[in-house]
Amino acid sequence: MALFDLPLDELRAYRSESTEPEDFDAFWEKTLQQAREHDLDARFEPVETGLTTVEVYDVTFAGFGGHPVKGWLRLPAGTTEPLPLVVEFLGYGGGRGLPHESLLWASTGRAHFLMDTRGQGSTWGGGGDTADPVGSAPAYPGYMTRGIDAPENYYYRRVITDGVRAVEAARSHPLTDATRTVVLGDSQGGGLSIAVGGLVPDLVAVAPNVPFLCDFPRAVTLTDRHPYREIGLFLKTHRGRAAEVRRTLSYFDGVHFAARGRAPALFSAALEDQTCPPSTVFAAFNAWGHEDKTIDVYDFNDHEGGGPFHEAERVRWLRSYA
Repeated sequence: MALFDLPLDELRAYRSESTEPEDFDAFWEKTLQQAREHDLDARFEPVETGLTTVEVYDVTFAGFGGHPVKGWLRLPAGTTEPLPLVVEFLGYGGGRGLPHESLLWASTGRAHFLMDTRGQGSTWGGGGDTADPVGSAPAYPGYMTRGIDAPENYYYRRVITDGVRAVEAARSHPLTDATRTVVLGDSQGGGLSIAVGGLVPDLVAVAPNVPFLCDFPRAVTLTDRHPYREIGLFLKTHRGRAAEVRRTLSYFDGVHFAARGRAPALFSAALEDQTCPPSTVFAAFNAWGHEDKTIDVYDFNDHEGGGPFHEAERVRWLRSYA
């Protein structure tokens, strides 16, 4: 599809109309406080992979509600001193995959922690291993409307909390340097990195790639592509509930987390992206709270964005921070 969103000069000035709840900070402070009442119980079990350059650990830690969340920790083989830490979050529908996958970040000489996404992992990739034991009110198939009746029940309250706990779990390993922690991810993973970047105050860098979960009011009415379309289809059936849904989503909008970002950030947007429209990405980028921020723009790409070109750019960019 050709360009469908705002022109680039307008994107650079665009600001979201998403309304921040007055109790946004209190909501998340209480949520994380409740999660931390459970012992983190981070466990790292070595995995035999046949790889000679990377060591892999099967990780389990307590996320939201104390629920077990899985992950992989990958270290360069022979690591004996704490390394800069990259915590990565996954795109929509994917899982942590198999232990021999995702070797880029460990290959750069960093510790790499990849968090599984609760309830997902059955759409693409090598699968996931983390259940979501919490039920919800009636929802449209997918994850976007699970528990959308109230912020306390919403699916992404659990996932974002898992993300913060993932950083804490990764930092607890003796071979990771907690003072040099980066969070990043693509699409849903990019949205989660923005959220965690707004909730964890001492990160050294955040790198959201074509991020999802940003500027819900515009995204839900601008694109008819899934996953955002799940929300419209829910409201098509549940007439008259738009205000209730908007209220719930306002607690999870990347724009509001971005305003609390305290680390340098590298964003990316693709101007033909119908899954995460560029204006929604720019809404979060323009709100990002740290002055050291950059956005790479891929003029003729859809949701694949910069692909391997942007991977190379993130590797280069991170050299200055971790």
